[in-house]
Amino acid sequence: MAKRKILIMGAAGRDFHNFNVRFRDNENYEVVAFTATQIPDIEGRVYPAELAGKFYPNGIPIHDEAELENLIHEHNVDEVVFSYSDVPHEYVMHAGSLVNAVGADFTMLSATNTMIKSSKPVISICAVRTGCGKSQTTRRVAEILQAMGKKVAAIRHPMPYGDLAAQRVQRFGSYEDMIKHKCTIEEMEEYEPHISKGILVFAGVDYEAIIREAEKEVDVILWDGGNNDTPFYTPDLAITVVDPLRPGHEEKYYPGETNMRLADIIVINKIDSAKPEDVASLRDVIQRVNPGATVVEGASPIAVDDPSIIRGKRVLVVEDGPTLTHGEMKYGAGIVAAKKFGAAGIIDPRPYLRGSLVDTFKKYSGIGALLPAMGYGAQQVRDLEATINATDCDAIVVGTPIDLRKIVKMNKPATRVTYDLQEIGQPRLDDLIKEKF
Repeated sequence: MAKRKILIMGAAGRDFHNFNVRFRDNENYEVVAFTATQIPDIEGRVYPAELAGKFYPNGIPIHDEAELENLIHEHNVDEVVFSYSDVPHEYVMHAGSLVNAVGADFTMLSATNTMIKSSKPVISICAVRTGCGKSQTTRRVAEILQAMGKKVAAIRHPMPYGDLAAQRVQRFGSYEDMIKHKCTIEEMEEYEPHISKGILVFAGVDYEAIIREAEKEVDVILWDGGNNDTPFYTPDLAITVVDPLRPGHEEKYYPGETNMRLADIIVINKIDSAKPEDVASLRDVIQRVNPGATVVEGASPIAVDDPSIIRGKRVLVVEDGPTLTHGEMKYGAGIVAAKKFGAAGIIDPRPYLRGSLVDTFKKYSGIGALLPAMGYGAQQVRDLEATINATDCDAIVVGTPIDLRKIVKMNKPATRVTYDLQEIGQPRLDDLIKEKF
């Protein structure tokens, strides 16, 4: 019987995982290609033979998603598997309509059927959108477990932008490990806050191999989700973060709605800056969609290391890149800090953009007078540095999860914004986790 020909639509993360758990070494399928989007310069590369398994001695080519229709015709594709995150439901169905019109089946693999079972307890932290506050929630959960005497590792959603074979399994226990593995800004933003708290971080490409390494060292594993993707591991406790600053998004984006439906605990973050009616509306949605979930309300209060750098100054605000781009947030912690600590004005970086950032603002035209910390590769980091230093401002507010001052040389005074999750009222995460573990 002929093998069923598969094409996987992805963005260098969930697509590779779906291949590994569903199609690798499966004689019933032939994966002819991946398509890629969202990640700069991923197209034109190859998913390497070392990772692809016995049926792919030359690896599997990765093409730009713009070639999707031609690839279906060229390879007589039977089925297209949609495998990336944080896109509107309508976007997914437009893709499905195109695929069906060309003559192939369109599939979204089940979250639970692509999860790997661990021998250690797993707590997953996911969200309904990029930028809801997963990172500070994960740090809070880790802090609770550490106070219980547990050794914890965070396994981070993949961001494999370099040599995929070399990135198969990565372990980070220090800042030097991030340098050794040539991490991008996006990777450092996620890893450094954990490492600074004494939490091991694992990441890479092959998530079966990754969790088996993590299991050797720790008592509890945290799945630290990316974008609004679903967990790669079967959780013993599933936590999903929702955002009242983007009311309605919890039911309009894929696969964030799935995370809300799968959750045991739903954290409504940012209630200190949200409208009460939006918080109430979100509670109504949760009650309708997942009435069995326990709801925790929280805030992410901010601090800066030197408020005097902001007060009375014209500031450039640098925010987390993905939160502003496909997360579609209009502002982040940097803007909140600039207003809280009395900035005289916020300087628009658009007249000073350099290199790849010009294209970023064309693609994501709604960003506005903020600068996303794009750093998927060395050239983007150089473009970011050049833009920051060219901008006519008095000071820089760094709202990124990592201390960007370690990566980019800035020619003006800069202060960093930090933020952590703070539960408001009852129930609290520490009580709920202690009940479970």
